[in-house]
Parts: sequence; structure tokens; C-alpha cells
Amino acid sequence: MTELKDVELELSRFRARLLFAAALVLVCFGLVTARLVYLQVIKHEELSTRAETNRISVLPIPPNRGLILDRNGVVVARNYAAYTLEITPSKVTDLDGTIDALAEIVEIGNAERRRFRRLMEETKSFDSLPIRTRLTDEEVARFAAQSYRFPGVDVKARLFRHYPLGDVGSHVVGYIGRINQAEKKAMDDWPDEDVANYRGTEYIGKLGVEQAYERELHGTTGFEEVETSAGGRAVRRLRSSPATPGNTVVLSIDIKLQALVEQLFGNRRGALVAIDPRSGEVLAFVSKPTFDPNLFVEGIDVENWRALNESIDRPLLNRALRGTYPPGSTYKPFMALAALNTGTRTANQAILDTGVFLFGNHRFRSHGDTGLGMVDLRRSIVKSSNVYYYSLANEMGVDLMHDQMAPFGFGQITGIDLLGEVRGVLPSTTWKRNAYRKPEQQRWYAGETISLGIGQGYNTFTMLQLSHAMATLAAGGQRYRPHVVREIRDAVTHESRLVHHEPIGRIPLKPEHVKIVLDAMYSVTQEGTSVRSFAGAPYKSGGKTGTAQAVSIRQNERYDASKMAEYLRDHALYVAFAPLEEPRIAVAVIVENAGFGSQSAAPITRRVFDYWLEGLYPSEEDIAAMQRGEAAAPIGKPRLAAAVPVQPVSSALDGSRLPGPSIAMPPDDPASATPVPAPPRRTP
Repeated sequence: MTELKDVELELSRFRARLLFAAALVLVCFGLVTARLVYLQVIKHEELSTRAETNRISVLPIPPNRGLILDRNGVVVARNYAAYTLEITPSKVTDLDGTIDALAEIVEIGNAERRRFRRLMEETKSFDSLPIRTRLTDEEVARFAAQSYRFPGVDVKARLFRHYPLGDVGSHVVGYIGRINQAEKKAMDDWPDEDVANYRGTEYIGKLGVEQAYERELHGTTGFEEVETSAGGRAVRRLRSSPATPGNTVVLSIDIKLQALVEQLFGNRRGALVAIDPRSGEVLAFVSKPTFDPNLFVEGIDVENWRALNESIDRPLLNRALRGTYPPGSTYKPFMALAALNTGTRTANQAILDTGVFLFGNHRFRSHGDTGLGMVDLRRSIVKSSNVYYYSLANEMGVDLMHDQMAPFGFGQITGIDLLGEVRGVLPSTTWKRNAYRKPEQQRWYAGETISLGIGQGYNTFTMLQLSHAMATLAAGGQRYRPHVVREIRDAVTHESRLVHHEPIGRIPLKPEHVKIVLDAMYSVTQEGTSVRSFAGAPYKSGGKTGTAQAVSIRQNERYDASKMAEYLRDHALYVAFAPLEEPRIAVAVIVENAGFGSQSAAPITRRVFDYWLEGLYPSEEDIAAMQRGEAAAPIGKPRLAAAVPVQPVSSALDGSRLPGPSIAMPPDDPASATPVPAPPRRTP
């Protein structure tokens, strides 16, 4: 039998399959449509941004770093253009072989190799790193002729920081250096805005004004949008926003005075701080010995670092800011004022100075056991009676002395606009309980009070604190916060913004008490311990010499500097102000291990006053004698300060022969920017 097809059944099955296929196609098209809607509508903005990111690279343009000028417009920190030879490690297969081949064309020493390796460890990025900086034109030409041999190696034009005066003012000006890993980690905690502003930069202020005023000096980072090919090569620049250069920072420091004082110290160690008591402006901020900040800009080599760090003279220590010393007899005018202020002594009250003050079984000596006879307050300052102040300290007690001295800033942070200031020690019973752990050490013994009266014992202060206190006394108790920056000049508008520092309070001193003490200090220059240094001065000044022990000697021993190692000898100090009627400058100076203040410290102050008040600069003969510690009053014919140029000292680079191109690069060129990141500075 023949089997007949069921047409209707076949058609029904066909229609079912067709409907299923159509539904499947519709579902697929629906999925595609939904995906397209998701990608094109819902994810449009995100994907568009990704596409633009792949097509467009945003390059940061670090700003040019601002200049630093002294109060008279002398440049103490600037930028200059030079060529650098840079390697991008990610683009070089044989790094050691490439460096060896480059060394045949351009001189590359072991120091440069070590620095390059250190930079690779610190950065761990794909950025180019310098293997040689400050190339000469001849070296650039030699490399250009063979650059095809070195993929991943380029010559770039960059700006470098330079300190044209070398060692002069290095502790106050400071220096910049490359950001290290610790600093990069600290930047992670910055606000996003600050992080963005330092993106692409490589340097940071490390010390001094460069560090404290980093925000002013850094400027604002710009950007450049560049269209790139699939291979990552730049095709064209789409748009750019130029970087805003850093502002110019103008110091209150007179760099010529700074250089003069550093020259007068010679090879001796010490510090000097000069302040205008009418405003708190710091006129000179000297720490000797100094160092050349140019050594640190591109990374100091091992030899120079070892020489600086291991030197017994400690040139890296900012003695004016961080060195603490007993004030010695320079403390006596403040003790005298405290005696008047508390009523412990009157100006006419006299005591018998026999040369020795007995307290229990201890003999506190004075002037080699030579007495001064009857001594009142004025004579105690002029002749520097120790016995007078031994007995005064015993009468006042440590806590009363602390309460009288603290308002002058002793043992306190002055708040100067530099980082790293130390507090020193103004002792009290509370201080001792907190400073020591053992109960027997925490107890204050009455015998410890005696030597505090002559600026010894636990008393240790910085020259900044001593100068600040002297300025406050000269101003009749009016206090100003010391500051080394005078004004900020905007890089765009060129307008100047004075850094105003309002008075921070007044110590309630009676004018008649202040006059008694200042007149006694004037007598020190006329008939006292600094009379030789100020002989013939055309102005009236007041001062007080001091000698502070570097080490203690026993009761039955006599001090003999000739039998002691240099670093164990007494320090020489001097505090002073001038002119007497309306003080315009206050000074504190210490010459370490130099003996008596009248022989070493007071003569330096005389030259500072001659310069500031009379516009006179010492003769070469006088400077040479000062450096040997053999001068008192000036010798030879002084010169007009305005006619003496400021000379660079031990500069690593000669500013008149800077290597590299003399070019003016456009502000939107990334190679023209001086990269310098740094953490946010505190508001001064």
C-alpha cells in the first residue's frame, strides 16, 4: 500500500518551526538592541570617556619654580636651562650595555651611575630618568649624531635650580631635591586638589625657605591634551592650559650683611641672628659653618655627603635655629629686669661681691675668685657680677624665674616661618618632673637654682630665642613673631603682598625699669666688658657679653683654655641692640669654643652695627684680623657697603658660566617646567 503524506500536519509543523525561528531571531535582535541601548545610551558617557582616554593623553605641565630674593632684590635662588641625557628604562633592553655605550660618547662617571640606579629604585615608574645632567653643547652634538643607536635615550632641555651665592645663607635659603619614597607616601594623604597640582613634578623643598614656602614657590601645574595613535605616538596637540609659575619670595634678610657675618666668622663655628625690634624682621640668620646647597639639587654624591655628615664641625646643623646653648652672662640683663619687675631687688640695692657665693658646702665662684666689692644692679651688669646673680637666683627661686623669663620667649617656640625650630630648656620644677623618670631625678634641689642666675645650669636656648628676647627688651616689651620673608610677589599680576606680622602681645614692663637695664647695657660698651670693641662708634648701643661653659669643671679646678681641647673650651656670646634711643636692630651671637664674649662675639656685633646703621663695610685688613680673632674695634679704612658686591662662596656652579643652552622655552612646553613637588607648608 502506498502511504499518503499528511499535508496539514506537515504545514503545521513547518509553521511552528518558522514561528520558533522568528521568535529566536526577534529575541536575538532584542538582545542586540538592548545591548546597543545599554552601551550607547546608559553607558555612553563612561565609554565615551574611555575612548577619549585611549585616544587622548593628558600630560601635566609642572610650573617654573619661583625666585627667592633678598630684601634688596639680590637673587639667592633661581632657575637656569640646561640639557640632560635621559633614559626610559622600560624602552631599553640591555640597560648596562646602553650606559656603557653612552659613556663612550658622553662622560658618565661612577657617581652618575650610582645616582641613576638609586633613582630607578625610588621612582619605579616608566618615566625617563637622567643619567647625565648639564650637558655641554659639544656633548649634545656628539649624542645627536649617534642617537639612532640608542632607542629609549633622549636629550631634553630642563630647568635646574641654582643658588648663585653658593654657601651664603644656605641654612636659611635651603635647597630642593628629588622626592623620595617616604615623601611620595606622605603625598597619598594630601587632598586630591593638592595631589593634582604636584602631578608630574619631581622636586621638593627640603630645607629653609625652599621648604617652608613651598606652596608659594611651586606655582600651579598646567596640562596638555595630546591625540595619540594606536601605537601610542603623539599625533597632534588638541588643547593646553599653561602652568602658572611660582611666586617670587622676597626675604627680610640682607644677603650682603649675611655674607659679611659669615666671612667674619672665618673657620670658626657659631651663629648670629639679627632682628628688627620694630617689626620682627630677621635681618641676618647665620649658622657657621655653612654648606653649598647646589650639591643637593640633583642628589649629593657619597663623598660629599660623607664629608658633610661626618665632619666634626657639623656644617648641616642649623645652629641659629636648632643649636641650644647656655646663655651665660647674656642672661643677666633679663634677670635684672625680673628682679625689678617682681620687687626682689631695687636698682640702688647693693650686695657685697667677695668673688664667691657659698651655698651649703658648695662654692659658686666668680671671676677667678676675685670680688667686685659693693655691687648694685647697674654695676652688676656693667662688671658682670656673678655673685649678685647667684644670690638673686637663690632669692627668686626657679619657678619665679621661669615665670618671668617665659614671656620673653626663652624655652619657647618663637613661631618663626622656618620649619624645625627647637624649644630649648627653661627649667622649672614642673619641667624637671616631666623630663626625668626616676623619682630622685625629678626632685628639684635648691642648689640647682644658683647657677641659673648666670645663665648656666639647665638653661639652654637658641640664638633665635636670645635675639628675639633682646629685640623684645629693646622694644620695651612689645613682642613680634620673627620672620625671614618680607613679601610675596605674584608671578601673574606682579603685585607685591607684604607678609604682615602683627604684634603678638606686650609684656607688662614698667618703662623706668626697662630704661635702667638698657642704660646699664649702654654702659657695658662705655666702661664695661665690650668697651674696646665699640671704641669710636658714631652711635650709642647697648650690649652684654657672656661666656658659657661647654663642659663643667670641678670646684678645686681652674679653667685654663690652653690645656683643654678646642671643642671643650667655653663659648663666647654677646647680645646687643642699637641705637640706644630708638633701637632698629637687636643681635645675639655665639662663637663656639672661643672663650670670652668680649674678645670674639662683641667685635662681630660691632661690624654688624656699622654696616646696618652707618653703611660701612670692614676693610680687608680688618676682616682678616677678625677671622683670626685678633680684632676689637675696626682697623683700617672701612668701605662703603653699597660699593662692595656680594660674592659667591664655594658655589658648585659658576653663575656666569652655566652649562647648557641659553634658551627661553614657551610656558606650555612640558620640558620648560621646573618640577618641584612638596607637602603643603604651614601658614607662616
